[in-house]
Amino acid sequence: MTIEHHDLYREFPEYRAVIAALKAADPTFAARMATYDELDAEIHLHENNVAPVADEYLEAKKIRRVQLKDELYAALRTSGLN
Repeated sequence: MTIEHHDLYREFPEYRAVIAALKAADPTFAARMATYDELDAEIHLHENNVAPVADEYLEAKKIRRVQLKDELYAALRTSGLN
């Protein structure tokens, strides 16, 4: 079974235009999004057993991804671009 990526465009399709605009205009948002995407790619590899790791390590990565997603979502909602 293949597990899907959790990229922001898939997670928040209603904010597609806002994500693109913030990514282009806000360096802090762009950096957080890049970190989120890297983390998501790493988690995807581990979940699909391409690069197996200890459960505790994977859970810590997932928690960090959720924290970043919350920060990014807050930026999307308060951007004034909605």
